[in-house]
Formats: sequence, structure tokens, C-alpha cells
Amino acid sequence: MFKSKQYRAKSAKYGELIKGSDDPDQIRKLQGSKDSFSSLADNEEWLAGNFDSTIHDKQSGCAALAAEEERVLRCLGASVIMQWNTIPSKLQRELFDTAGSMGQLLDTVELRGQIARFLHKHKDDDAENSSSLKKHPSGATG
Repeated sequence: MFKSKQYRAKSAKYGELIKGSDDPDQIRKLQGSKDSFSSLADNEEWLAGNFDSTIHDKQSGCAALAAEEERVLRCLGASVIMQWNTIPSKLQRELFDTAGSMGQLLDTVELRGQIARFLHKHKDDDAENSSSLKKHPSGATG
């Protein structure tokens, strides 16, 4: 529940910022952030309340299921990275924030740094791949 309280606090902070703003664009952005943190809090509370009805690796033959889920998550993550440059900036920020909040609370700063470095390192990969395909539509080089 600790994460839920943190998300609620962030949402409340954005609510206060909204009250102090007169700029419609800023209010819209702040409202989006407030709503995102409220949704994250709702999700955390749902997960905490429904823990018993979710799938767990109980080491009783569930290793295959856990491996399958890990493979699915890796494939989903890879597909997001492959399409990263086509994702709207707002959604990129939300995905980054969500991914950066995974794991232990004390590790989030390090994880966010790792994610940021990874995204920066690979930010032009899609552009390079598509430009080489334009030069050689068949995929052949040279």
C-alpha cells in the first residue's frame, strides 16, 4: 500500500498546482499528471486487494508458467522499444515513469538512469534501420 499512498500524494500535489495556475495549457498538463498518478494509485490498491486471485509462482510446477510470462513481458517490452520513436511524447513519459517505478523503492533512481541511458543509446536505431531499408528495400546491403 505504500506505493499507493505515494501515488495519491503525487496526485494531490498536482491538484494543488492546478489550483495555483491560470494557464490553460499548464492546467491540462497538470491534470493529465494528476489523473495518471490517481490511476497508478488505483491500480496498486487493486493489486494489493486482489493479490490472492492473481497468478503467483508457487514453485509447484509453475516455473513453466513464470518462464512463459517472462517471455511474453520481454516480447512486449521489445515491441515497445522498437516502436518508441512513433509513440507520442506524453505516452513515452508515462511508460518511462511506470517502468522507472518498478522494483524496490530505493532502486528507482538507478533504474530510471539505466532506462534513460538505454533509450538514449538506441534512440536513432529505428531511423538507421528505416534509412538502410530505403536504400536497399530487399534488405540486402552493398
